[in-house]
Amino acid sequence: MPGGRLTHKERQQIALGLADGLAYAEIARGLDRPTSTITREVIRNGGPTAYRADLAHRATEHRAHRRRRPAPRDPNVPARAPGRDAQAVREYEEVFATVFIQSGLPKMTARMLASLYTTDAGSLTAAELAGHLQVSPASVSKATTFLEGQGLIRRERDARRRERYLVDDDVLYQSTMASARATAHLGEIARQGVDVVGPGTPAAARLENIARFVDFVSESIARAADQAREILHTKPETTPDTTHLR
Repeated sequence: MPGGRLTHKERQQIALGLADGLAYAEIARGLDRPTSTITREVIRNGGPTAYRADLAHRATEHRAHRRRRPAPRDPNVPARAPGRDAQAVREYEEVFATVFIQSGLPKMTARMLASLYTTDAGSLTAAELAGHLQVSPASVSKATTFLEGQGLIRRERDARRRERYLVDDDVLYQSTMASARATAHLGEIARQGVDVVGPGTPAAARLENIARFVDFVSESIARAADQAREILHTKPETTPDTTHLR
């Protein structure tokens, strides 16, 4: 199985495979590459609908060039824990952000959320976010306002009176519950339509079925979130217990 970086020709084959609707695993078999390699390549470079071989190849060359010539340390860029591959972390953030984008978040807010989740502290100042993402303070302000409005982050002041934006152990729970409430609202609206279109009509039956389906889904989401909430507060063990493997 070949190793190393993908060639330009291989990227062209990936683009052709995506255009033909092939699955990542099928494209990988054709190139004799691991499926994970193809998955990372596509997600890192715009996803299956936006992937372009030429752009992906140039982006990879640019990242390789940046590795060879590291930029001077920016005081506004948060330091990473020693021992981590900074470039690997950066590329993982891009993959993580792409998942958020595919779920409906705007690009800048997705990148910001991914950055916050991959910091040990789970929080960054506006200046640190701007420095890390290489964007303007205005872009940070707009994105953080959106994320706060969605309940995906919160802000607080640190000891130096700076505003910090953070994702804590309960933010994901709160955003999940907000999603459940929004889903439930859809059910309420659908049920209101039953009287409008006339009970006993096919349209009324369709709306009632939608309402029942949405009620079940929203209640299930809320119940599952309540039951799983403590998982978000679980701290990893420093010494794994391997006795069950013996």
